[in-house]
Amino acid sequence: MSITTVSISDLTFTWPDGTPVFEGLDAVLGPGHIGMVGGNGAGKSTLLRLITGELRPVRGSITRAGRLGYLRQDLGLASGQRVDAVLGIAEVRKALHRIESGTGAEGDFEIVGSRWDVEEYAIALLGRLGLRYLADDVAQLDRRLDTLSGGETVLLGLVAELLAEPDVLLLDEPTNNLDAAARERLYEVVGQFPGTVLTVSHDRELLSRVAAVAELRGGEIRLFGGTFDDYEAIIEAEQESARAAIRDARSDVRRQARELVETRIKLDRRKRYGQKMFENKREPKIVMGQRKRQAEESAGKLRNNHIAKVEEAEQSLAQAHELLRDDREIRVELPGTRLYPGQDVIDLREVELANGPVVTLRVTGPERIALTGRNGAGKTTLLRRIVAEPPRVPWRLLPQRLDIFDETRSVFENVSAATPHVSAEQVRAQLARFLFRGAEAEVAAGALSGGERLRAALAMLLLADPAPRLLLLDEPTNNLDLPSLRHLTEALAGFEGALIVVSHDQRFLDEIGVTRRLELTAEGLVEDVPG
Repeated sequence: MSITTVSISDLTFTWPDGTPVFEGLDAVLGPGHIGMVGGNGAGKSTLLRLITGELRPVRGSITRAGRLGYLRQDLGLASGQRVDAVLGIAEVRKALHRIESGTGAEGDFEIVGSRWDVEEYAIALLGRLGLRYLADDVAQLDRRLDTLSGGETVLLGLVAELLAEPDVLLLDEPTNNLDAAARERLYEVVGQFPGTVLTVSHDRELLSRVAAVAELRGGEIRLFGGTFDDYEAIIEAEQESARAAIRDARSDVRRQARELVETRIKLDRRKRYGQKMFENKREPKIVMGQRKRQAEESAGKLRNNHIAKVEEAEQSLAQAHELLRDDREIRVELPGTRLYPGQDVIDLREVELANGPVVTLRVTGPERIALTGRNGAGKTTLLRRIVAEPPRVPWRLLPQRLDIFDETRSVFENVSAATPHVSAEQVRAQLARFLFRGAEAEVAAGALSGGERLRAALAMLLLADPAPRLLLLDEPTNNLDLPSLRHLTEALAGFEGALIVVSHDQRFLDEIGVTRRLELTAEGLVEDVPG
């Protein structure tokens, strides 16, 4: 496979409603594995769609050589589809079977081409990605998608792209919905891909394995050599320099303003002295008039010079602020969510889940529990059973899809509906702590970006009346950009109740201070004891 890059030249793209996304974007991506990062709404998925040709730019060009593979976030697959149809080999298989049965026509040989071993190759790829029960028998290629979990469907989509043997592989949040074992297999397969890989992801473990990071920010791409950890170190060093520049610029503004005041005081004193001399007529009138004009010109120049210095210092301060990224933090105190050690929260006894295992679960006090398990193990089902019992304390559930809003109502209206006994002023004050200030709180829920939607959902849950003392989160990090992931961690730091989190993001689980890990298996819940 030859070295392949994606070249972007003068790319301009605007949505039909006039919203600009890119204006004159230039970049060269590849070869190797590049991780693309950027805030929600920065245009990462849009750029991938432009590279595939699914969207057409207003101006500019994108050039690449060879075949292109594209694993999108939403695969858009119908549940009734068969596995071989998703893999793109259904017609080849039919032609092969007709040839093997002796009923093949000339057209069947054209359909097969050189792909006589397509079934074996597909089975081998399925096995490499851990879909072993699909790899047990060629007949498994006839299975319907509704028998697979969401994570298994993602892996199936990746196999479909790899079967086409692309030169450039585009991956849009490929580890969403994957369990820990599936993620490891995906890391391995992607790491062995010989062509160019462009991955949009918030998965920090996946990003730690890339050769370069492309940051999409403000409609421009900036490339950083190395892994995501290297990228973070560079950005933090730049931000520290920006903070130092702001401190210096502020000091300079204060100094220049102080000197301007002192200059004005001196000039006023000189003016009063000159006026006194003029009134006393100690020199000829023509001489004093000339001195007065010279003094006024000198004073004007001096004053304008200091005003210019103040303006220059203020401009330097504004430029330093532009280099500082928006690092607003969510800081909330939620004393109403407090639980005490030993307080009963959940007492679930021998509950049978739909897929087989019998579960017993007891939770007391402010435990922070990570619930893991393979895709399809029943983790979401278990969360639903927990709230159906119901728990011994007020609870709230954050679903994967964040579909808890009235989409037509504003953030303020949605949160107010969840807190009927709280005044409007208090709701707005609390929303400000979740970074919804002023007009930001009046945006309709349906118009929010992914990160904004998460913050609004957290505000609805954590500020609810009565205050939740048990919070259940189902894959909360899916589809989040990295700043939003930080906001989620910050918000949970103020929660003092019990927490049950379904997640395969190990770094996130470590950051929120998980105290207990449970794996849902075919035999039930198994305590995961480190070391």
